Amino acid sequence: MFRFLVRAIGLVALAGAFAAAVMDGARSLANDTVSITPLGAALARLAPAKFEQLPALAAKIHPKLWDPVLLDILYVPAAVALAVVGIALVAIALPRRSER
Repeated sequence: MFRFLVRAIGLVALAGAFAAAVMDGARSLANDTVSITPLGAALARLAPAKFEQLPALAAKIHPKLWDPVLLDILYVPAAVALAVVGIALVAIALPRRSER
């Protein structure tokens, strides 16, 4: 049951990655420029109240972890981030070789 749930969440993340890529592609074609939505902008649009609490979270996290690592993750394209999470979850949920 757990493996099914993890695989389902992974497939939803992959579908979200595809949708984000299509939206970025359509926006790029409409504007005649390359337009890529960063993960931070997608999160700000998805949950604005939680995104506003990030500075308080930054005060609790070590500065060397916040600045070079977590801030760079917020600049990753949303489609890439969702694809990586989706692929990782689907790979985790694959049956073991002895079960095949």
